[in-house]
Amino acid sequence: MDLNFFKKSIPTLAIMAIFSVGMIYAIYTLLTPDKKLPIFNPSDVNPKLVDESVVHVRRNHKVADFSLINQNGETITQENYKDKIYVADFFFTRCLTICPVMTNNMGKLQEVFKNDDDIMFLSHSVTPDIDSVTVLKEYAIKKGVIDAKWNITTGDKKHIYELARKSYFAVLEDGDGGLQDFIHTENFMLVDKKKQIRGYYDGTSNEDMDRLIADIKLLQKE
Repeated sequence: MDLNFFKKSIPTLAIMAIFSVGMIYAIYTLLTPDKKLPIFNPSDVNPKLVDESVVHVRRNHKVADFSLINQNGETITQENYKDKIYVADFFFTRCLTICPVMTNNMGKLQEVFKNDDDIMFLSHSVTPDIDSVTVLKEYAIKKGVIDAKWNITTGDKKHIYELARKSYFAVLEDGDGGLQDFIHTENFMLVDKKKQIRGYYDGTSNEDMDRLIADIKLLQKE
């Protein structure tokens, strides 16, 4: 064997190897497009969850502007969530069934993303007349809410219920936000920086929480 020839060929072989790896990676990238989360418009959601006034909408749906009061008595609007990814839910402090599990799971999400300024959380009370600022503050302290990350809110009942039905498509029950109206849902909604809904999750399910964490990280890469 001609060792000199072999030694002279090493640089060429190295370049060919690098080129081959690069080509393989390029082909793999072209054939494996980046996974993206869906964008949910009213027409993409179970019609039973969508208010009839928007059920026909097929594109460009965004969460409507809102004005709510948080656990510190501060007015919270879309401006507080500008350029943020957030998770929204609907609960009430006196709930003894699904809400404690949901709140605990939201707390776990808060812990995962507590050092990530891109991610926030928004909870809406479905019994705003009962869940005053004082009640919400006690609840927030008990649940370890970080004020800068997570707003637990009260406000006008009709406004909150309209958000649930016309913006987030979170509940099955029909209603007008009146005195006898009541909604109860385990849904968590993932909202992107453009105010678009990107996912629905069972807030009582550990498996869905794992999926939600993965989806938030995926959404951050978009």
